[in-house]
Amino acid sequence: MYFFVLYILNELSQGAIVRVFPTNAPPAGAVAATLCCALALAACNEAPAPLRVAGGDAQLGKQLIGQYQCGSCHAIPGVAAARGTAGPPLERFGRSSYIAGAVPNQPDALGAWLVDPAAVKPGTSMPNLGVSPGEARHMAAYLYSLQ
Repeated sequence: MYFFVLYILNELSQGAIVRVFPTNAPPAGAVAATLCCALALAACNEAPAPLRVAGGDAQLGKQLIGQYQCGSCHAIPGVAAARGTAGPPLERFGRSSYIAGAVPNQPDALGAWLVDPAAVKPGTSMPNLGVSPGEARHMAAYLYSLQ
């Protein structure tokens, strides 16, 4: 009897779930299945290319994030004194699938979120800080660089 081991990566905890399945597959089948899983896992570990924000300057966005004191609520790598805990940490924001747990993480949606969070997700605790659409593009460019 052979055993097929499947690793499932858990995006939230950065851990892996291991499943072991007994199988009667011949060794060649088990080897092929193992190689396929290994290749799939190798692809999963590669950081995706950061999303591009048209007209966005990540360095300017980093400065604006500091200026608007986003670090009062969020922990944000590279931004001085950004160690807030009221909001989620943004250390891997560029890999997040959703904004505020509900909105697909795409440049246009992120820009709208930064300009007027309550218009994107009513009832949110994220305040409207008066960010302009142009500033939001730069801030989004920086957030997407956080992989």
